[in-house]
Amino acid sequence: MGTYFNPGNRAFRKSAEDEIYIDKTGLLNITNKALNSENNCIALSHARRFGKSQAACMIEAYYSKGCDSEKLFSALEISKSSDFKKHLNQYNVIHIDVSSFSDDFGTELVKEIKRHLFDDFRKIYPEIDYTKSTAAVLMQVYESSVTEINNETENIPFVIIIDEWDCVIRNYPDKPEFVHEYLQFLHSLFKSTESKTFLALGYITGIIPIKKIKDESALNNFREYTMISSKTLTKYFGFTENEVKELCSKYDMNFDSVKTWYNGYLIDGEHMYNPNSVIQAITDHSLESYWKDTSAFETINQFITLNFDGLKDDVIKMLSGGRTRVNTGRFKNDLSVIKSKDDALTALIHLGYLGYDSERKNAYIPNYEIATAFQSAIEDGNWHEIAEIITQSENLLWATIDNEPEKVAELIELAHDSYTSLLQYNDENSLSCIITMAYFTAPAHYTIIREMPSGKGFADMAFLPRSDSPGKPAMIIELKWDKNADTALKQIKEKRYTGCLKGYNNEILLVGINYDKKNKKHKCAIEKVNLYKN
Repeated sequence: MGTYFNPGNRAFRKSAEDEIYIDKTGLLNITNKALNSENNCIALSHARRFGKSQAACMIEAYYSKGCDSEKLFSALEISKSSDFKKHLNQYNVIHIDVSSFSDDFGTELVKEIKRHLFDDFRKIYPEIDYTKSTAAVLMQVYESSVTEINNETENIPFVIIIDEWDCVIRNYPDKPEFVHEYLQFLHSLFKSTESKTFLALGYITGIIPIKKIKDESALNNFREYTMISSKTLTKYFGFTENEVKELCSKYDMNFDSVKTWYNGYLIDGEHMYNPNSVIQAITDHSLESYWKDTSAFETINQFITLNFDGLKDDVIKMLSGGRTRVNTGRFKNDLSVIKSKDDALTALIHLGYLGYDSERKNAYIPNYEIATAFQSAIEDGNWHEIAEIITQSENLLWATIDNEPEKVAELIELAHDSYTSLLQYNDENSLSCIITMAYFTAPAHYTIIREMPSGKGFADMAFLPRSDSPGKPAMIIELKWDKNADTALKQIKEKRYTGCLKGYNNEILLVGINYDKKNKKHKCAIEKVNLYKN
């Protein structure tokens, strides 16, 4: 058992035996079908903290001859497969985390990977000539390694796992010679003449899809699965809605709250949650942002701040609950080459900062956790007018709850003054965008539904307090343009919009907000009611 060659199963054992573990071993049914086939190279590019490394460790533990993993997998989904034991611990496995080598060795990465890997080989195959090319060395190991199957001796092929393969492409765009050397190394593993003999399965993970580099073909034989489309692999990365519901039930967490915070990634029709954030929230029993900003986002944020092709306007639109159309096909899979708004938006999708609806071809802010990540960027960057709105958001929410209509109108006025420099403000839809942005922090306490069907029509906005936010009143907000706030309250009552809160026994706030275009002023009226008061 080595560190990089035929490692053990300790890493996956640690995950599988953790108190919170979701069985994703069904992925091995897919990789088993790919073994030794024409399509035996798989490239998975997903955002950070979506379970890529855990899956890589699972693949390592299942195939590696350096351990006995039957007991570890015996209670998991893969054990039900007819091919379970056929492939269990039957392969020579190489598992390399490129990012750790990059951190330690920089542009000496390729030399050091080979040195560490060959040191592992020497422990078992000292007679091999290690002065030859990487592919030639692997071929020698393949020819020297044998196992007995059905009373016949066979050579043992490789399963090669490269985690964070793209960190070299992302981190060294200014060093083409080094990138070329690295890609040639990958070519020897996955595309060389020898690899057609010794490679059973190639599995690489990254954040950005494979970059098409001129005159380089090291990875053009990989099937790609991304945040835009991961097809049959989708449910094995991230948590599905049913999986999160079960966890919330088991650990006494409010599902609607968890959904607001961490749901929103729509991949091939499947609603996916960030698994790291869900686990952290359940472990801490606390809903908060566990998302960490990355240097890659800082790069994109430069384009947002400069309003690159109207990019900033679109981000603000999405922060207001809207969506924006994006052409993902133009992106060159290179964070250093952002030439359009579509490029920047697509990069943010791959980084996990935006969700993507492939049917409608539009991008959106997936959840409240990501909205707070944008909030951090806004506060740190040159977004002063929007930062001011968000800073006042909590004050606005409490002013509404405390029945202070004049203060509510004043704070919305501030939001309006900041917002109109960025977007047109000329109808109720514009007013709705302002209100959504102004109540930016409300999703931490409320489920907010725009155009909620109720009574004889649709309530503009319904704020439904969640069970983990006790003491907060439900609210119906009706918006008017060039009328008056009292008319808005009257409409709520006449059209019985409060019907959507049937069964809610506590106090309800009816909130009417009007914008007087001529005087450029907002007015607010608030009335407290209780549907079941005698």
